[in-house]
Amino acid sequence: MPIVQQGNINTTALVVPDLYVQIVSPQNLVLNGVPTNVLGVVGTSSWGPVGLPVIASSMADFAKMFGPVMPRKYDMGTQIATAVQQGASNFRCVRASDGTDTAASLTVPGTAFQLAALYTGSLGNQVSFTLAAGSRGGTWRATVVLPGLQPEVFDNVAGGGAQFWINLASAINAGTGPQRGPSQIVVTTSGGTSLTPSAMNLSFSTGTPGTDGASGATAATLVGVDTIPRKGLYALRGQGCSIALLADGDDATQWTTQVAFGLAEGVYMILTSPAGDSITNVVGTKQAVGLDSYAAKLMFGDWIWWNDQVNASMRLVSPQGFVAGRLANLSPEQSSLNKPLFGVIGSQKSGTPGSNQTTSYSAAELAVLLGAGIDVIANPQPAGAFWGVRGGHNSSSNAATSGDNYTRLTNYIAATLSAGMGQYVGQVINQSLFRRIRATQLSFLQAMLGQGLLGSTDGKLPFSVICDLTNNPANRTGLGYVQSDAQIQYQAINEKFIVNMEGGQTVQVQRQTLPGAPGSLSA
Repeated sequence: MPIVQQGNINTTALVVPDLYVQIVSPQNLVLNGVPTNVLGVVGTSSWGPVGLPVIASSMADFAKMFGPVMPRKYDMGTQIATAVQQGASNFRCVRASDGTDTAASLTVPGTAFQLAALYTGSLGNQVSFTLAAGSRGGTWRATVVLPGLQPEVFDNVAGGGAQFWINLASAINAGTGPQRGPSQIVVTTSGGTSLTPSAMNLSFSTGTPGTDGASGATAATLVGVDTIPRKGLYALRGQGCSIALLADGDDATQWTTQVAFGLAEGVYMILTSPAGDSITNVVGTKQAVGLDSYAAKLMFGDWIWWNDQVNASMRLVSPQGFVAGRLANLSPEQSSLNKPLFGVIGSQKSGTPGSNQTTSYSAAELAVLLGAGIDVIANPQPAGAFWGVRGGHNSSSNAATSGDNYTRLTNYIAATLSAGMGQYVGQVINQSLFRRIRATQLSFLQAMLGQGLLGSTDGKLPFSVICDLTNNPANRTGLGYVQSDAQIQYQAINEKFIVNMEGGQTVQVQRQTLPGAPGSLSA
């Protein structure tokens, strides 16, 4: 009585009389949408691996891996901090370097025993190393401390002379057991030291300092290279990011490169022009470099005043983090238009905080910016006196594809289909396959409709899927091709709300009696 998976035996060629149980997998796949809140950020930092995407969900996670927010241009932590204030909580962080980054190191006096910070960066200068008597007699306990991280204790390191330093290096580099793994702060080399150990308390600040590799960073540094090992923006390939930004990457020559990445990966790239830019200049620059794509959102260089609590200072920062964080905290059918941004205390146009300047954008200025496919953070908004994104547009000049919602919803649907429909490849082409392909897509689109991601103004079904003989003739299927055609109508965004009012003492009001209580009227 064999039990087999369906398709593993030829049921038309059985010889032995028996009971054959075939396990039939569910015929219709179910698609679960991919996450739309993953925000990729590339920038410099004072700690952490270079060129490797690291998952973070909060500023505590970020600080643990990359160190504190640094008050300088191209700082990754600044953009993540402003995005967190908008509710973003799913990051892929990539540290970039100009290539001059070095790791802090220290040699124990009188020995060749060297300790070096696990990562490059100036944060490693704060590492301290302590050697004291161990818990058991005749042993030593080494403690490695880096502010902001849990102290690492390597206890009961035994041995004398050269063997002790070999054992200590092994304990730090490989750990001492399941409860005490390798150090996540330093690496060591014993160097053939034979000096008798003694109690000591050393600081890396007295050794060779570490450097961040940030002083020579540029937007091109943050873009990185697309060869193995990938660096910069290209390290975000395959990370599932729906939105991404290069921290303070205001170099227009790198804009279309980011667009190409966004189109290839289905990522909404958030760009910015330089701080203090003029409307005339940004419009001309955008046209000159040929930026015109739904894959990127260009923010005008009216940078934002922000209270940096880590460094206790008021700083002028790029608008990218605010916008990216707001989008990451919205469902993909939504627009960033008229949604509050948090943590903004002013902009270059509105003036330095405390200046009592109340300059805002005129309708003519906004018309030029938005008409050119350039968005801006401004106050007031249509809903009131708060800071928010004023247009909700990407950089495309095509009105049919220029909304935030078009970019994000298109990328979401495409990524979901890419992640789930591949299971049909390799299956036999027949009517059953057509039916299952169509059913899978329809069930996903129906789920989107039920959750409000799709809809229509007339109540009709806003999508259709065709996968049958009409688009799969025999001359195509005979060559192994199967085609599925879906049409999906997105919901438009209310951008120009017109309220007509007719008033006056001569106006004749026509009233209609509505069902309800006797005598009830409705104007």
